[in-house]
Amino acid sequence: MREDAESLDIKDVTANWVNAEVLARQIGERIKSLADLSDTPLFFGRLDYLHSPGADRAEGADGERFYIGRRHVHDHDGDPMVIDWRAPVSQPFYRASKKEPMDIGLRRRFGYTRGEITAYEDEHLSDPAETATTSKLLQQEIERPRVGPMRDIVATIQPEQDEIVRSGLGGTVCVQGGPGTGKTAVGLHRVAYLLYAHRERLARTGTLVIGPNRSFLHYIEQVLPALGELSVQQATVDDLVAAGLEVRGTDAAAAAVLKGDARMAEVLKRAVYAHVTMPAEPVMVVRGSRRWRVPAYEIEEIVRELLDRGIRYGAAREALPQRIAHAVLVQMERSGEAPDDRVQDAVARNPAVKAAVKAIWPPVDPAKLVLRLLTDADFLAAHAQGILDEDEQKTILWAKPVRSVKSAKWSAADAVLIDEATDIVERTHSLGHVVLDEAQDLSPMQYRAVGRRCSTGSATVLGDLAQGTTPWATRSWDEALSHLGKSDGVIEELTAGFRVPTDVITYASRLLPHIAPGLTPVASVRENPGFFDVRPVETADQVVAACEELLNNEGSTGLIAADARLPELAEALAAAGIGHLAPGEETTAETRLTLVPASLAKGLEYDYVVLDEPQAVVDGEPDERTGLRRLYVALTRAVSGLIVTHAAPLPAQLAD
Repeated sequence: MREDAESLDIKDVTANWVNAEVLARQIGERIKSLADLSDTPLFFGRLDYLHSPGADRAEGADGERFYIGRRHVHDHDGDPMVIDWRAPVSQPFYRASKKEPMDIGLRRRFGYTRGEITAYEDEHLSDPAETATTSKLLQQEIERPRVGPMRDIVATIQPEQDEIVRSGLGGTVCVQGGPGTGKTAVGLHRVAYLLYAHRERLARTGTLVIGPNRSFLHYIEQVLPALGELSVQQATVDDLVAAGLEVRGTDAAAAAVLKGDARMAEVLKRAVYAHVTMPAEPVMVVRGSRRWRVPAYEIEEIVRELLDRGIRYGAAREALPQRIAHAVLVQMERSGEAPDDRVQDAVARNPAVKAAVKAIWPPVDPAKLVLRLLTDADFLAAHAQGILDEDEQKTILWAKPVRSVKSAKWSAADAVLIDEATDIVERTHSLGHVVLDEAQDLSPMQYRAVGRRCSTGSATVLGDLAQGTTPWATRSWDEALSHLGKSDGVIEELTAGFRVPTDVITYASRLLPHIAPGLTPVASVRENPGFFDVRPVETADQVVAACEELLNNEGSTGLIAADARLPELAEALAAAGIGHLAPGEETTAETRLTLVPASLAKGLEYDYVVLDEPQAVVDGEPDERTGLRRLYVALTRAVSGLIVTHAAPLPAQLAD
């Protein structure tokens, strides 16, 4: 298939060089999408239907056999050899059961080792004599060592995950999932499915995956290309809102919480529209020997009508000169003239009209507006009256005056305010679908920023309320969806854990009553309970020894510690001659240990984890609840085994 694409000759099929460039680029993308993936088989399953799909079963039509793979594969004659996992005919591979066989006589799973078939496993779903059993190959695939970036889960998608993956494009889906329930993988595979089912529409409108940080995005970036999808953009919220703005400052927790409060949207709206002033004088337009006068009261009516329509500030400002020009044209027609659109455009560009528009509806620079709100106490008080009290206003005001937008030390929360103000002035471009991962850490204003990027599209929201580690962490998904502008979104919950071993998730779940009361604990479906140990230590060398012990196993190892502890641990690793990576860097055969600050552990996974000093992880956060949530995240990064090392006493919440 790749050779066919490479051999295409487009010299005589394009009308001009522009078409040739576009077609060449499309062919190039096609060739890239057909690249072979090392150690990745073309198919992983087989379905034997009792009857041909879509055929009349009463006629006794013979069944058909389909091989299921990551993408469609055809032979030289164009006949399908492997069916894309997203195709409707592939759905029974994930959903069929002994109870609901879905007309499947045989489901076969293939086991692979470095790309070679080494095993297969059959289920005769329509045979009443055969009892339902747990798939050993499925368990092995789930428990396979994690080396390198995140991989796809097309061979192991579970029925409850498949329902979310295949839900329609029109609706927004919010997935609450504890550690290891596969919510990130579900979100990425949902994007792949939507691109398959609605390719032309999403090719026009675009898709975007939003992650919490660059390390996380690097970790997941190969999943969609492995499925042949190369067009999906990836970004953090900070990337979206800080376009062209240098973020150099930080906020105290109280200020960041207030700047992220949804009430700030109304403050900004008031401040923007406060620039509009009603006309005090008429507009006099001179054309040739004629003078046309538009009285102030008529212009005021136009201005009030534009304000009542609720359109963007900038769009209304662009409409105002045309509306004034139209009033002039009405007078011209009454006097017997027959002006056309060109005359109206000329009147709209008349110096008198332009001067009036500038005075009535002046341009607004969003960054300058936000800077004035944060540095001018009187300006803030005027527009925050009845919204923020005096103490709240003092909390967000900058202590020192700033000369210009360029010299300001903007924080990440300030960038979100500027993005909100920019949207009030000019509508933000909307994409067809947005996936928002680790959503529980977003502020209401950040949700609004993401919602603007899919205002005419849909979203997949992924997160875990128990893993919210910011002072403004989400309290409920209903509230989050409301701020996102998707109040009608459907909330789904994943509670079956595929990644974290039973003993590890049971230990970590001791924290749930203290960090997320009422949340359903994750129930591990792993048959292997995993390796788990809690060890008192006295020195960093003993922590390093625990890492060396785990490195004797196959796969990756993560050493997770409070951010402040990293320099000491890095020094101890260097003294022991153990190389290590930073989060997001790919493991190699020589270097399989990653030193992970607790603040960046979210969303990452390792075969084995050493968690250093749990109490230090808790103490590294501004309050105990946030610290315990950070600890919950760190405890649940292991796939096969966890060693907890501590010199200080463990947090009381982890006691039996």
